[in-house]
Amino acid sequence: METQLTLEKWPGMISTVTIGAKKDEGGSRLNSIEIGGQKSLPLLFQEGQLPNKPRIAYEIWDIPPVDWGNQLESAYGKSINNPLAWAEQCVKEFKAEILCLKLQSIHPDFGNKGPQEAAEFVGQLLKTVGVPLIITGCDDNDKDNLVIPQVSEAVKKEKCLIGLAVQDNYKTLTASVLADGHSIIAQSPIDINIAKQLNILISDMGLSFERIVIDPTIGALGYGLEYAYSIMERARLAALSGDKTLACPFICFVGQETWKTKEAQAEINQGIAWEAITATSLIQSGADLLVMRHPKAIEKVNNFIKKLYKE
Repeated sequence: METQLTLEKWPGMISTVTIGAKKDEGGSRLNSIEIGGQKSLPLLFQEGQLPNKPRIAYEIWDIPPVDWGNQLESAYGKSINNPLAWAEQCVKEFKAEILCLKLQSIHPDFGNKGPQEAAEFVGQLLKTVGVPLIITGCDDNDKDNLVIPQVSEAVKKEKCLIGLAVQDNYKTLTASVLADGHSIIAQSPIDINIAKQLNILISDMGLSFERIVIDPTIGALGYGLEYAYSIMERARLAALSGDKTLACPFICFVGQETWKTKEAQAEINQGIAWEAITATSLIQSGADLLVMRHPKAIEKVNNFIKKLYKE
């Protein structure tokens, strides 16, 4: 007797977010990418449409990184000391389809650069590479509020993904993103209720849920991954059940969480495996956009995604 699979039909769906605007759309990017759009739980292809595969962004900084360690720095060589050359290497040599720029130089302890300097650097980056951009601040809320609005204006019409908006500090970033045509990253501390509340607060300012990407704050393998995984699952179940306030794609900052663990730092191949396993695990809980660091780990995860979506 042939066994029949029970297929779940969900009333809700995840919104589709576009990152990057091409010339015919008023921007200057050579390509754009779409994330989200699912009508089923991750990888259950028979249950509903999963139109957009997970994407990987290479993380870069606007200054040479200070805490990445020799294992990561050696993967990029001398170019890591020149942020524009580093970005170009990611695109030309490693075939990055999207970059995630962290404006670390604006942090008071790492250069304390101002809005004009940051905006000028981003303008140079736009001329250097043609891929879509994710742009995040330095995690100092006061400085981000000062700098991000001018950076957002400098990349107007490019449809960037900009963050990080948090519950206590979202208004300035939301206003800038709304005015300049970008999408926003809403970060919540591994809490589904805070994620939902923050999305509502952002939407109340006039930015639609279709322009919000959730950063649920993840942990690396062995460092809270299981808890983050379950929070993402709960959010995705709620979204597909019809909760529009959570029906947003996920972004997961895998690299920064992985490479600060002692296991990843212990040995290069172990670090690559640690980052890759963290990423592939999160894909199965619904991650739509992964921000990663090591090119070999990214290559492994891209191969994993290709196999999953081959059919």
